[in-house]
Amino acid sequence: MGKPVENLADYKEIVDVIKGSGGDAFKRCFQCGLCDAVCPWNRVRNFSMRKIVRQATFGMTEIESEDIWRCTTCGRCPQRCPRDVKQIESGVALRRIATEYGVFPASVKPLRTVGASLIGEGNPLGEERKNRAKWTEGLSVQTFTEGMDLLYFPGCYLSYDPRLKKVAAATAHILNSAGVDFGILGPRENCCGESIRKTGDEELFKRLARENIKTFIDHGVRKVLVSSPHCYHTFKNEYPEFMVHFEVIHISQYLFELVNDGRLDIKNEYNKRVAYHDPCYLGRHNGIFDEPRAVLKKVPGLELNEMADSGQDSLCCGGGGGRIWMETPKNERFSNIRLEQAIGVGAEVLVTSCPYCITNFEDSRISLQDGQDLDDDPSGLIEIKDITEIIREVI
Repeated sequence: MGKPVENLADYKEIVDVIKGSGGDAFKRCFQCGLCDAVCPWNRVRNFSMRKIVRQATFGMTEIESEDIWRCTTCGRCPQRCPRDVKQIESGVALRRIATEYGVFPASVKPLRTVGASLIGEGNPLGEERKNRAKWTEGLSVQTFTEGMDLLYFPGCYLSYDPRLKKVAAATAHILNSAGVDFGILGPRENCCGESIRKTGDEELFKRLARENIKTFIDHGVRKVLVSSPHCYHTFKNEYPEFMVHFEVIHISQYLFELVNDGRLDIKNEYNKRVAYHDPCYLGRHNGIFDEPRAVLKKVPGLELNEMADSGQDSLCCGGGGGRIWMETPKNERFSNIRLEQAIGVGAEVLVTSCPYCITNFEDSRISLQDGQDLDDDPSGLIEIKDITEIIREVI
């Protein structure tokens, strides 16, 4: 029992560093364990947020451990915590210390490449900045100029990822069909910075944010339409830290507006059983649950079936908190469970509104196809769709 006591003095400096990095709320914890009870990690392996909190309180955190990098910032434990321990902010504080000292476990090492790409090209995918608007080729998409109704900010994945480019194209088609006066900034965009901030790289986040803010102001941007809940959360809730305010709307909200105002006419049927997945950063973090469901319910022939763990209790896909860039063993992916839940309610299509969710679900779908990790899909191979892709098909 002697070693931990000796460490108290040795690690007092670490306690001060944790506090200085935003982790002071750790000390409020009285170890009730509710965080562990709701954490999605405990569906696939043993993991204890309560233990991390306890260790941090005494400066005993294992900075080299993979555990401080597991949190997907899904928001389930803060939602249930009776003491407002602020697990997300406190966990990010530990990552800031690890980042500062360059301590990354093997599964986290891709962050170094991601950081370099964000600095050099403004995106995490190693793609060239000059190609950021290539997804618009063959589409009627203008460059944003002052006076346009809104800036469409597709984000990094929709600009570069082959699967997600289809979502950007569907969105552009919908906006044009509704007569929306919009434009994009293309190569002048940066990553919003949300995910790299959650990995503890505060300086890089501030750099990306300041460059985006300057670009928005220089171009007279007032209203921003986003496809990613992570962009939505950052522009709406984090950029105001820099004393700026832009009107921010997520595509699921805007679709609801367009349909309700009669600007978007749904003409065709979509005769499929659909399950809707609430992305953590759209639903739990920002309270947007009703609009995407209301839009889907307007589609003739579409049968909407609710899964287990929906709404406020939605099961995280596993991509938040920078985990989208880290390596997760196939048998530890929350997205596998989500596909099983969708298949369990008879869904032919799993629909969502987040690029990270789509990326993870498509990976799990491949596992399903290979029969490696999931039960056989009795209804045939389940499809993964963004809500815009479905609306694109029916207008």
